[in-house]
Amino acid sequence: PLFVTFFQCALTAALCLGLSLGAACGPPCPSLPALRLDPKVSRSVLPLSVVFIGMVTSNNLCLKHVGVAFYNVGRSLTTVFNVLLSYVLLKQTTSLYALLACGVIIGGFWLGVDQEGAEGTLSWTGIFFGILASLCVSLNAIYTKKVLPVVDGSIWRLTFYNNVNACVLFFPLMMLLGEFRTLYYFDKLGSPSFWGMMTLGGVFGFAIGYVTGLQIKFTSPLTHNVSGTAKACAQTVLAVIYFEETKSFLWWTSNLMVLGGSFAYTWVKGLEMRKVQEDPNVKSSERNETGV
Repeated sequence: PLFVTFFQCALTAALCLGLSLGAACGPPCPSLPALRLDPKVSRSVLPLSVVFIGMVTSNNLCLKHVGVAFYNVGRSLTTVFNVLLSYVLLKQTTSLYALLACGVIIGGFWLGVDQEGAEGTLSWTGIFFGILASLCVSLNAIYTKKVLPVVDGSIWRLTFYNNVNACVLFFPLMMLLGEFRTLYYFDKLGSPSFWGMMTLGGVFGFAIGYVTGLQIKFTSPLTHNVSGTAKACAQTVLAVIYFEETKSFLWWTSNLMVLGGSFAYTWVKGLEMRKVQEDPNVKSSERNETGV
């Protein structure tokens, strides 16, 4: 899983650099600025890169141990971690209705775990990495918003620096976990179809990373996490159809609880933000709290 993620990061960095050089040779393109590696900027982006590595690695490890259909429930606690991190890091409280919505998400998570166990396909290792992925997704959105000013608000530069840092950080991790030895004995290392799939995955990873950065830049970490939940639910339905699986009523209920709780949380936060915007006398602390 680490090598797969390393390859995706390396390909993303190469695509950023290649497209930027191509744009420099042709007509000027404001969305594709010239890229050069500045050690000072790279150090500033490093905290985001560490969280990014945790996010993509735990995502891959979660998928390694659980089915694609259960992946949505396995890493559904991102919104809950948003609330916890807002309180721990920013000392911002959350309204009762928003906490109730988080309770629905947690209930859906536990119901999904229970139903997966009833079907005999539960992996506690997969659950652990799913929870870790939820935490890292929440931190990644927060740090992306925080680090953007360092690269002058350029998603293109942020994607480049983030993936270059990630490539460097992956080397000691792959050595520590013995993945170089595994690669040495891997029988498909010379297979064109293997590298074709790896390249396709890298291209999709590049596109997802760039669009994710744009969404966080122009909206908020919360909006990104909620749209990600909706995407995961569509992914669940497609996975069940593609793999021709049969799931119980309670299994589907757990997915609906996760989706419903996520959208209820968004709706509550949207009402709170509208109230803040309409009432000029609301205290600044309340403005900050509802803007998370």
